[in-house]
Amino acid sequence: MAISVDTVYQKVLVFANKEQRGYITPQEFNLFADQAQMEIFEQYFYDKNQFGRVPGNNYAYSDMVTNLEEKIQLFERYDREADVTYVSNNPSGHDSWGDVNLTTQFPNLYRLGVVRVDYETEPHYRVAEEIQLNELTKYGTSPLGDWTKTRPVYTRYSGANHKNLKVYPYPSSDKTIDRVLITYIQKPSKPNWGYVVVNDKPLYNSNTSTDFELHPAEESELVYKILAFSGIAIEKPQLTQVAAGLEQVKVQQEKQ
Repeated sequence: MAISVDTVYQKVLVFANKEQRGYITPQEFNLFADQAQMEIFEQYFYDKNQFGRVPGNNYAYSDMVTNLEEKIQLFERYDREADVTYVSNNPSGHDSWGDVNLTTQFPNLYRLGVVRVDYETEPHYRVAEEIQLNELTKYGTSPLGDWTKTRPVYTRYSGANHKNLKVYPYPSSDKTIDRVLITYIQKPSKPNWGYVVVNDKPLYNSNTSTDFELHPAEESELVYKILAFSGIAIEKPQLTQVAAGLEQVKVQQEKQ
């Protein structure tokens, strides 16, 4: 369901070259393409929150919340297994500190969803509840709020150049004993229009290209956003105005 990066680039060039409005180089296009994709992707979450507050309809193909969920689901990753940091000489007797390095293990993680723990001593997976760092002591010293293997919790914190989450009670790093599973939203890969130079002209190379990962319905908006960025870069404000107008028409059509 990817959107061809070459198709989008060719459409951008056609719009930009009309009436000699300028040429967008592959390097410029790739920068603008990444920015446009991320803006559209981030807007999904704001739109879902907005449309979730208004009544929907019974038509699955035209309900805005349903359509947004379909677009977001392309990036959902379910129950990805996490490696837990092992501490063999922990004097307290625990085998693990329960740390999961999110930056290393899930480099494309955009938004964390559900954390589940499978303890060997428990018959089922347990959904871990997130608590804030400043509440850790309060939970850990409360007879009613203390975590157990039937009610695990986790907290998030930042280390040196990485982000971690810590699971309580500490699961073993031996996956034959305990497992930590994570569901999350993955950030889309950077689009790239790859090319080779022939007779001083760049020609599309599919072997080094990366298509857009957004839903096919976003192709028009990608073109409009990239055109708007291009108009600023090549100092053609009329191109930016045209692109912004086209994008606004599309947005009004979707949200009216």
